Amino acid sequence: MYIIYSFFLFFVILGYLLIYFVKLKLLKRENLYLCERLGFRLPIGKKQRKSLWIHAVSVGEVLSLQNLTIEIKKKHPDWVIYFSSLTNTGMRMAKEKLSEADNIFFIPIDFPCVTRKFFKALKPRLFILAESEFWPNLLKTAKEYTDGVLLINGRISTDSFKRFKRFKFLMKKVLSNIDFFLVQTEREKEGLEKIGISPEYIEVSGNLKSEISLPVLDEKSIQKLKKDLSIPETKRVILAGSTRKGEEEKLLEAYAKAKEIRKDILLILAPRHPERAYEVERICKKFSFNVMKRTSVSQGLQWDILILDSLGELAQFYALSDISFIGGSMVPWGGQNLLEPAFYSKPIFFGPNMDNFAYLAEKFVNSGAAQIIYKDEELVSLFLFKDENWLREMGNKAKEILNLLQGATKRTLEVIEDWMADS
Repeated sequence: MYIIYSFFLFFVILGYLLIYFVKLKLLKRENLYLCERLGFRLPIGKKQRKSLWIHAVSVGEVLSLQNLTIEIKKKHPDWVIYFSSLTNTGMRMAKEKLSEADNIFFIPIDFPCVTRKFFKALKPRLFILAESEFWPNLLKTAKEYTDGVLLINGRISTDSFKRFKRFKFLMKKVLSNIDFFLVQTEREKEGLEKIGISPEYIEVSGNLKSEISLPVLDEKSIQKLKKDLSIPETKRVILAGSTRKGEEEKLLEAYAKAKEIRKDILLILAPRHPERAYEVERICKKFSFNVMKRTSVSQGLQWDILILDSLGELAQFYALSDISFIGGSMVPWGGQNLLEPAFYSKPIFFGPNMDNFAYLAEKFVNSGAAQIIYKDEELVSLFLFKDENWLREMGNKAKEILNLLQGATKRTLEVIEDWMADS
């Protein structure tokens, strides 16, 4: 199976690299880091010390592991933490946020000869995978060269489970390389059991993202930020975070209708990928709004719509908003994380497509901390701020639910310590 997979992967990567080259190298002027990904420039391992290798795909997964890496280093300063990411943005975020990691590098391309190079160089005792990045050769090599392979904060979407069940035999073989599964909800646990993973190797530990560590902004700090962004105190701010292609038009149409009725509202659009800022700006200008980008705004410059085109600032923008809308939910994408606005006690709204965060979405909606927007007129009503007392109550409930979700970091660390002690 692994030989066929590697052969197929070789031709897929050739085609992917061509697309990747055009997208990153030619259009964005970014490095592909092929030498690093192919193991020609290996990260340096620290021998004679206990070490673990943690892998996260991109920005969201990296941020979810921030508290965990802090706690590991605090309790075990002698342990070496290796950290890998798949994407360029994930790498940048890891270097910015994970100062506790001893070595940060790109995950190797999933060929056996390449993955073996990394494990031989680093010699980690434990390999830890975050969420759902199941690379067959990487997992097989990790099983061979370490004393344990863990999945932490496991999250598998409904669509992924359908694919896994379709190829049940192959997925069971790949997942058999994982020694223990820490998953977010009972849904993941049940899905893994249906694939054939024994219940004794699966535990529901909660969601690491619920224990996000964000700056606590007091009223003075928020007012200063608003002043820097030219947001008058009398204005009400709607923030649509992590929007995807196809959503901005719907949001703008609703905003335009609401703006005819209520003049004191402002809209901040934060595309999931900041490089879409120019595309989003073109869409906004079709509606004749005064549009500005975050990187060019300054005091005194008035705007109707602000486009967040910077990386790593979304959380503090939730802090200054009055209403938060979660992107990726009005198109068939599966939604985005809703915990950042909850941290700042903001009322949360999203569309009907929240499959990737189904458990959290249901919990927040059932608790009165969030609401689903099904129709265009509901979106217009949202922008009109018809009941501000109700909105404040929603925000308070969101914070309460977030507090109830704590505990995943503590349990995950306990499991890691058990495996490191046994190794």
